[in-house]
Amino acid sequence: MVAVMRLAKFLAHSGLASRRAATEIVRAGRVRVEGVRELDPAREIDGERVELDGRLVAGIEARVVYALNKPAGVVSTVHDTHGRPTVVEMVSDPRRLYPVGRLDADSTGLILLTNDGELANLLAHPRHEVPKTYRVLLSGGRPSPAAIAALRDGVTLDDGRTAPAQVRRVSANVIELELREGRKRQVRRMCEAVGHSVLELTRVRLGPLELGGLEVGAARLLSDTEVSALRDAARR
Repeated sequence: MVAVMRLAKFLAHSGLASRRAATEIVRAGRVRVEGVRELDPAREIDGERVELDGRLVAGIEARVVYALNKPAGVVSTVHDTHGRPTVVEMVSDPRRLYPVGRLDADSTGLILLTNDGELANLLAHPRHEVPKTYRVLLSGGRPSPAAIAALRDGVTLDDGRTAPAQVRRVSANVIELELREGRKRQVRRMCEAVGHSVLELTRVRLGPLELGGLEVGAARLLSDTEVSALRDAARR
């Protein structure tokens, strides 16, 4: 039996759109409930017949979450106006998936794709501060102790000072940087601010989930245990 839920949430959980997009779809007058046009995204649905653009909405599909090791040159969007490959195209699943957050086109590593809008919002929203860890190959040789200390304390960028970060040296010019915020191209800008441009950037961890041995370009379905751990990390 389907639980009572708001119309926009019902559409999102049916895999037709994200929660925000579903809200706009309803407001645009494209949805009918029991044959009557409905403009209120907050209308509660409890087994009624719902149609979108004249087609019956089948119901709530199973929630899935995939981990993908994104290659360089692939963009973290559902569609790209410039014809570049997208992360969604790399996962073979008939459901409407969308990425959780973003990775720059020239960055690689762990990114999640899901049809679970609630989980996506939990993980992506800045207030939840889910940590993300990046492995970074730097130019200019071994970073100085002062550069490492600056990254740990926070550096001043054109959009303000960054929050303190955890930094671990992996080798002479490779570091791991853990952030709890997600500004545009933040890792690259932070490293440039301390005198090192980034040669390679890979996200290796998101909350409790590690990239591990997942090959570049490969994806795997997360277990219920892994999804629960991600949800718990976002709710702390």
